[in-house]
Amino acid sequence: MRLAVFDVDGTLVDSRAAIKASCDAAFAAMGRPAPDYDAVRQIVGLSLKDGLSRLAPDLSDPDLDRLIEGYKRGFNPARTPGRPDAPLYAGAAELLQLLSGGDWKLGMATGKSRPGVERWLQDHGWSDLFHTTHCADDGPGKPHPAMVLEAMKALGARPDQTLMIGDTSHDIEMGRAAGVITIAVTWGFHTAQELRASDPDHVCDSFAEVTAILDRFRPG
Repeated sequence: MRLAVFDVDGTLVDSRAAIKASCDAAFAAMGRPAPDYDAVRQIVGLSLKDGLSRLAPDLSDPDLDRLIEGYKRGFNPARTPGRPDAPLYAGAAELLQLLSGGDWKLGMATGKSRPGVERWLQDHGWSDLFHTTHCADDGPGKPHPAMVLEAMKALGARPDQTLMIGDTSHDIEMGRAAGVITIAVTWGFHTAQELRASDPDHVCDSFAEVTAILDRFRPG
């Protein structure tokens, strides 16, 4: 058993422009100035409610609900069915296909909603690629370890058999809390300095580096 649990946004998918545009549209609909990109990138990976409440902590619960709905409407409003909301990073598809053809189990731990997860899997034709998927709708969000713990439970994996791969400190803190091996990737939303501060087991600047670590990984 070897289980690789992947984050999505900023790790497999380059959703930086789409997420910022959605935030801009949501805040504009509320008549509020949009937060800058540096503020937005810090909340990626959290559940939508948790993330947006950090960007607008003064909102009442009803207004926060309006902001959340505005974000959902703003996320690629002209979306074409079967066309992904955001492009994959170069090398992401190749790594997933390589792992799925070997003796790996693949898991997903994402701040996306369940409909967002299902749409993303369908758009990429990957409905059967991941053995387990866990998202913000399923229970406590990142950095709580619930999603990783549930992935291990679903597949019967031990912590020493499991790796968490993500681009934010929220991913690394979640993996560490679950007791698994953590891999931080530097091409997403958090900087290499921010990632190293969360104390990952590995920091990678490319999918080639991630692949090399996974190739060498053998459970204890």
